[in-house]
Amino acid sequence: MPEKALDEIRSFLPCDTPQAWIEAALQQQDLLLIDHANCEKKAAGTAISLLYKYIDHPDLLHKMSKLAREELRHFEQVMDIMAARGVDYVHVTASRYAAGLHDVIRKQEPYKLIDTLIVGAFIEARSCERFAALAPYLDTELESFYTSLLKSESRHYKDYLTLARQTAKEDISDRIAVIAEREKTLIEGADTDFRFHSGPPSQVVSLAG
Repeated sequence: MPEKALDEIRSFLPCDTPQAWIEAALQQQDLLLIDHANCEKKAAGTAISLLYKYIDHPDLLHKMSKLAREELRHFEQVMDIMAARGVDYVHVTASRYAAGLHDVIRKQEPYKLIDTLIVGAFIEARSCERFAALAPYLDTELESFYTSLLKSESRHYKDYLTLARQTAKEDISDRIAVIAEREKTLIEGADTDFRFHSGPPSQVVSLAG
């Protein structure tokens, strides 16, 4: 993925992933893969939900149909990697990230759809940023896999943001700023449980230690 595209994503996001989260991810790679699989499955589910709710938005239907297929393919790929590594796909609780972002979504249409699409853009952008942040530290297989995901995740971020702007038909900078502030709080705030979209752990064990 070109560095220019990553720079665009980093400029959209309100902060970088804390180094403490990266250290926690490297120490818990089985859990990282399990929750990554969950994220891909949830992303597909979100896209399919939008397909059912907003049948009068042709561009949305086309983009969400493609996005759902891609996310399910990514889910399958993560599952294959887990199986090869002997990692069982067990239940883990969701992080507070997605729920925290959805808390700021307005209730009335069309504002609900606009905010939902902006939230989708942040989730995809953050996923892309984290893949890029983790890749250099991973083994060859995972580095190659996570690098391969950057292009599609970047496109998903752009699709969500484009759809939000088309739906609003007006400047949405204020709403992006509101949701960005919540995203920053969730990413920088300490979490007791490590997840793919969690903040840094409340107790950090240094890799050097």
